[in-house]
Amino acid sequence: MVRWQPEARGRLEEAALALYGERGFENTTVAEIAERAGLTERTFFRHFADKREVLFSGSGALQELLVRTAADAPDSLAPIDAAAAGLEAAGAQLEELRGREFARQRQAIIAASAELQERELIKLAAWSSALADTLRDRGVGEPAASLTAEIAIAVFRIAFERWLEETNERDFRQLIRESLDELRSVTAAG
Repeated sequence: MVRWQPEARGRLEEAALALYGERGFENTTVAEIAERAGLTERTFFRHFADKREVLFSGSGALQELLVRTAADAPDSLAPIDAAAAGLEAAGAQLEELRGREFARQRQAIIAASAELQERELIKLAAWSSALADTLRDRGVGEPAASLTAEIAIAVFRIAFERWLEETNERDFRQLIRESLDELRSVTAAG
C-alpha cells in the first residue's frame, strides 16, 4: 500500500459510517473500516484512538469553542445568553464542518447502540461541566452556574434533534434561538 494517502481521515470516516449503517457499530471492526477505505489499520489508528472516535472525534473542539465563546461574551449578557452564544458558535461549527446528512447518519448509528448512547451522554455531561466552570469564572454563583449549563445543553440537544428532522429547513443557530425563546416563554412570570 502507498505510505501516504490523501484524505485518509475522510475516507476512514466515510467507510466507518457506511459499515456502521450496514452492519451496526458492534459488528464492525477497525480492520474492516481500514479495508473499505483502502488503508491499513495502522493508518486508522493514526487518525482515531478507536472505532468510537470516528463518531466523537470533533467533540473536544466543539466543547472548546462553546466555552471560549461563552467566556468571551460581553459581561453585560445574562449567563444564559453567554451560554447561548457558545451554543450558537458550536452549532454553526457543527453545521459547517459536518453538515446535516453526516449528523443524521451519526445519530442513527448512536441510537442503535447502547454503548454509543452512553458515550454521547458522557460527552454532553462534559460540555455541561466545562460550561458551568466557565460561568463560574464569569462570576455566576452556584447553583445558578450548574443549572444554567445544564439548561443550555438541554437546549442544544433539543435544537439538534429538531435540526435533524427531515422537514426542517432552518439552520442550527436559528433552532437554538427558537428553543431558548420557547424555554423563556414557559418560565416567564405571569
